[in-house]
Amino acid sequence: MASRTLLTALAALTLLAAGPAFTPPAAANPAVAAAWDTDRAAAAYAASPAAVTASGSENAGTAPGLAFDGDGGTRWSSDFTDGAWLRVDLGSVVRVDRVVLDWEAAYGRRYVLEASVDGTAWTPFYTETDGTGGSVTAHTYPQEVRARYVRLRGVERATPYGYSLWSFKVYGGEPAPATGTRANLALHHPAYSDVYQHAGNSPAFVTDGGRPADLKADVSRWSSDWNADRWVSVDLGATSVIDTVELYWEAAYAVDYELQVSDDNRTWRTVYRPSAAEVAARRADVKSPAEATGRRDSVRLPTPATGRYVRMLGKERRSFYNPAPATAQFGYSLYEFEVWGTGGSASAAYPALPGDQGGTYRTAFFDDFTTSALDRSKWRVVRTGTEMGPVNGESQAYVDSTDTVRQENGALVLAARYCDDCTRAGGVTYDFTSGRIDTHTKFDFTYGRVSARMRLPVGDGFWPAFWLLGSNVDDPAVSWPASGETDIMENIGYGDWTSSALHGPGYSADGNIGARQVYPAGGRADQWHTYAVEWTPTGMRFYVDDRLVQETTRNKLESTRGQWVFGHDQYVILNLALGGAYPAGWNKVTSPYWGLPQSSVDRVAGGGVRAEVDWVRVEQKG
Repeated sequence: MASRTLLTALAALTLLAAGPAFTPPAAANPAVAAAWDTDRAAAAYAASPAAVTASGSENAGTAPGLAFDGDGGTRWSSDFTDGAWLRVDLGSVVRVDRVVLDWEAAYGRRYVLEASVDGTAWTPFYTETDGTGGSVTAHTYPQEVRARYVRLRGVERATPYGYSLWSFKVYGGEPAPATGTRANLALHHPAYSDVYQHAGNSPAFVTDGGRPADLKADVSRWSSDWNADRWVSVDLGATSVIDTVELYWEAAYAVDYELQVSDDNRTWRTVYRPSAAEVAARRADVKSPAEATGRRDSVRLPTPATGRYVRMLGKERRSFYNPAPATAQFGYSLYEFEVWGTGGSASAAYPALPGDQGGTYRTAFFDDFTTSALDRSKWRVVRTGTEMGPVNGESQAYVDSTDTVRQENGALVLAARYCDDCTRAGGVTYDFTSGRIDTHTKFDFTYGRVSARMRLPVGDGFWPAFWLLGSNVDDPAVSWPASGETDIMENIGYGDWTSSALHGPGYSADGNIGARQVYPAGGRADQWHTYAVEWTPTGMRFYVDDRLVQETTRNKLESTRGQWVFGHDQYVILNLALGGAYPAGWNKVTSPYWGLPQSSVDRVAGGGVRAEVDWVRVEQKG
């Protein structure tokens, strides 16, 4: 239901040298800077063509090595079998950051990317179930992927031909080992943050040894959302003695921040914060996005610190003129987070991701709306101006009235009403009222099968929805879309289809992960249908009348789009909106209301525009 979106952080910036005068030994840096963007698969093939093997090839002109030769005009093509595979021996075990596949027209519909340290035991780290070809970048964060061997294993071809790849690239590097000699202990070590913008800006980039020489390019960086209280941290693997931290910022740097250390990743000790004068100078450096510059902070700690974990905790973001006034418009953006000292351990690893739950489903929440009035021990009636403000350019005010929220003939009725300029809510006057209820504070839950039987109004701009929203959405340190949103069913007035979607950092508003479903056999939205989602620790599966219409795995979402923000409580919402961004995007109506034409206004005024809900059920495993 939401339509807000994040702006991408800045690019095309110029270097501004800044910070304390201390600099780590120059000799330690060039090798890191030169190697960070190396395609390890191409390097392995160049060193030894025998590093590349395959199950077979279409012919001698499409041999396996041609996917690794750095020539975008040559390709490997397999024999014509679904189970064909292609693998590369990187020569040493590396932490793999990402794999890039550039498909020719004969691509894989289903395939798996796998890692192995010995070439015998394989672990999948990316699974594609509905490939569309093109260029695919599979980021590994937040998985632990260490490999000497990387393999593409086909499951199903999209064409009658073999799998065909122009290129197969692998990026990563060896984690910094334990050392008694001063070094960058963070190199290729696990990194974490509370929120990041999308898969291409995950915290993993701050320890990949990568930064553009002039700190200009939009590459190899972590970027947060717009909240000032955001952090990024590094696990050094073991207790270490730290004397210097190097922060290579893009233009969207922290004006004020703290450097902290921890022994257990829970209790933090602040070991550095810029002085008031330094903060004032950084705050005064306000420019337009086109003129703003990045910077390097080389922080020599007053006293060496001891700890296993190090983090940058942002306190204030940089401001920009765009063109005026000076307002912070971007999150923090950091190319590289170097931690210099002694100690550490290459054994630092990302924790295992949760698997699916065991047990059988049981009903945890149910309402069939057969009581004389809405059961307010289960439902909260939402009011515009009280529980929520206006959103999405919609035309209605939600009110607590039996005119808009009532139970009738064993069903919940959410009704729309028209009254010219007669409803005032939250300081705004509205011409329409409607109904919205939710289970927030009544029943908030994590994971389950959520379903409802509904009948919807058909007409341009009528926007009924059945959805879930993260229970932490009202926390200013979280907000939307970091809260997560699960749209089980949305309809914008078309009789033959509805949609489902997920919203989170990097995949919100028009960029959501969604799908449309068309009713089979002439079915329509104004008939009774059951809409459902099965929400598990590993993914979301959406259904209409028990027919699977969308499946999104956590693995694919985090590998290609952004952060999985569905590991905490959500609550159920049912509402009927009128007009707004989503309907207007389809019907292109701008008058008399955005997304709501006069014909639909007349229908609301005449009465009878309503969404009906027969029952709602939440089942959970226990």
